[in-house]
Amino acid sequence: MNDWFRAKVNQSFMFTAREADGRMTGQPRRRADALRNREAILTAARGLVISRGPVIGMDEIAAAAGVAVGTLYRHFPTKKDLLDGIVTEAGAVIGDSLDEALARVGDGSASALDEIAALLRAVVIDMRQERLLRFAVAGLADEPFREIQERGRAAVELLVARAHADGSLYPDVTVDDIILLLSTSPDDTVSHDGQLRWLALARRALSPLPEPSATTEG
Repeated sequence: MNDWFRAKVNQSFMFTAREADGRMTGQPRRRADALRNREAILTAARGLVISRGPVIGMDEIAAAAGVAVGTLYRHFPTKKDLLDGIVTEAGAVIGDSLDEALARVGDGSASALDEIAALLRAVVIDMRQERLLRFAVAGLADEPFREIQERGRAAVELLVARAHADGSLYPDVTVDDIILLLSTSPDDTVSHDGQLRWLALARRALSPLPEPSATTEG
């Protein structure tokens, strides 16, 4: 191999290595950008769907997210895909919260009754946006909502079983009873004081144990 040919080969290898290195460093950046765009789209769509309903235009969602319409369609080819994505993201957050509740019961840092009461409070007080989203896309994202319901029921079944085992829940209270309370809990048409009163009454209906704030004179 003469010197000229060897130099050309080395030059070619160096160019190929630089090109590969550029592709490798560019790929994580593109993935990070894509993730940021997706998150921006979901956040913007969630707010607009809740405030204006699912008829909101895809171009308006793209503008609110600060991305091109083509970028939106690359992530979500149809409006249904986008609505499913919004609900799926909300379901992931709810699912993580349920997993954390079960973990607290498992390690003894909270009782099953405490977590059932916390779940009721979360639905009534803390999850206003989730309720509004459910109403806004009713009938348009059935499968993701079904998955949320199934995961929620599985978690409630475990909590009820643990609460029955430690005697903190009335024996005749069933999983369906908890689900009924969750599905018929007061919405935003009820005052905050009214919501808190409902929560107190619900807890009394579930357990023979006194509320944590109650004191017993010795």
